[in-house]
Amino acid sequence: MLFSLSLLIYFAACKAEPPIISALDPTVGMMGDIISIVGKNFGADQNDSYITIADQKPTTSSYLEWTDTFIRVRLPEFGRTGLVYVHKDERKSNAVFFSNRSEIPEHVQAASLGSGLHIDTIKPVTASIGSLISIQGEGFGAAREKGSVRFSWAAENNPLSNREHSEKPAIEPFDMGFGYESWTSNEIRLHVPDGAISGTLEIYTLYGKSAPVFFTVKEKPGTKVFRDKRRWTIVYSVHIQVQDASHPNTLYLWMPQPAYSSSQPNVELLFRDTEPFVENYRGTTLFQIKNMAAQTNISITMSYVVDAYAVETAIKPQSIRAQQGTSLPVSYTQSSPLIPSDEPAITELAAAIIAKELNPYNKAKKIYEWIIANSAIQHYPLNTSVLEALQQKKADSYSVSLLFCALSRSVGIPAIPVAGVLIDKNHSAFVHYWAEFWIDGFGWIPLDPALGAQAAPESFSLREDAALWYFGNIDNHRISFSRGQNQLSQMDPRGRIAAHKPDYALQNFWEEAIGGIISYSSLWSDIAITGMYTQ
Repeated sequence: MLFSLSLLIYFAACKAEPPIISALDPTVGMMGDIISIVGKNFGADQNDSYITIADQKPTTSSYLEWTDTFIRVRLPEFGRTGLVYVHKDERKSNAVFFSNRSEIPEHVQAASLGSGLHIDTIKPVTASIGSLISIQGEGFGAAREKGSVRFSWAAENNPLSNREHSEKPAIEPFDMGFGYESWTSNEIRLHVPDGAISGTLEIYTLYGKSAPVFFTVKEKPGTKVFRDKRRWTIVYSVHIQVQDASHPNTLYLWMPQPAYSSSQPNVELLFRDTEPFVENYRGTTLFQIKNMAAQTNISITMSYVVDAYAVETAIKPQSIRAQQGTSLPVSYTQSSPLIPSDEPAITELAAAIIAKELNPYNKAKKIYEWIIANSAIQHYPLNTSVLEALQQKKADSYSVSLLFCALSRSVGIPAIPVAGVLIDKNHSAFVHYWAEFWIDGFGWIPLDPALGAQAAPESFSLREDAALWYFGNIDNHRISFSRGQNQLSQMDPRGRIAAHKPDYALQNFWEEAIGGIISYSSLWSDIAITGMYTQ
């Protein structure tokens, strides 16, 4: 009997899943710093389990927290650059690369392009996500033009593979109104972008790039993991038919571009059959068509390749602290006709939902859970406003995402709707909306109330734990075209604008007719998925 019990215990141990590391934060640090390891199968208690960093074991007193999915440990003072493993029951995890900050030179030599571009100082050199920093030096250019400041960025388990490529993964500021504040020849003021990690920082201009310098992102109240990249190729178009027109006349078309973000960091134009009037006008490609004749047809087609990552966050609400200088502009919290956060019906409901809760993350979670439990959410569009959806208790992805933003803003949480397409297993694209909210010192956190309520096309592969997972996490079967409402300005105050019903981008208008265009019609195509690749 004792032999059988021992055999049972042996086989149970053999069947145990090995530990898996999904994220390390930070991936670059100083010995003595605290790092967080996120993953699974670590064990509910440490017991005899341990981690190694470059084959070195921290002392028992170095471990600050150990759960089945999360470890916090202080780095040993004698440690060095190398691989991190979690060891449990004589089995070890996958490897994640950690760099000792002291072994990285302050200035890494880059190819000299003879531009005279260099960085002298960064103030501060250590800052939180969203913080305003100043980069001083020479040769930046009198205006930004197509210049950029690129921070280190990494997807899950890719530090080693990235070392094989000359082009390091990077992220630059992308939020409208919360990215670059100023750009002169000797100073750039900007906010640390969502998704940035400790590592090298470089400036790119039309005339060359700077040598990298090291920048440290302060410890965050949790982790954000980018994983499972999907590379989508898409095509879409607009067709214009002019019935009656006289000269002079002009038609402007604002065609949305896939939005740049930390989860969608690579957007490349593959094809365009018409040269634009403005390459990038607030996230759109602006086309100008002049002096169209009656009974003519015009088409414009664009194709892009877009890298989309799944995002998973793990937040420690008790570690959230207000960060000086990281608060978003008031536009992310103020009321608007689209997001009526100051309407009595919204403010009263939000106050009732959050009750006495003070933590912003917990507030957002309560709002999300209330929406799922109290709204009949469907995938097919209803074209209802926030207040109509609230009154009727019926919503689609559009109205329910706006409702989340309105309720969140009414209790002081910055929140934005995100518009784009959801891609099913047949590679068909459906117009879809979701949302993001901001936590100081951490960045944007995604959520999808519609999918959390299982309101998805039948052909979409929905997770069994959708209600739980789609708060704080997002899949890679989607492409975003706008984050927040894209407020465009008319080219001519006399122009006649055309707005669209909820579509794959949230912008206030799409077309503007000026002069002798008496009658015309437009047909905007759906987004077509022409390819998908995994890496």
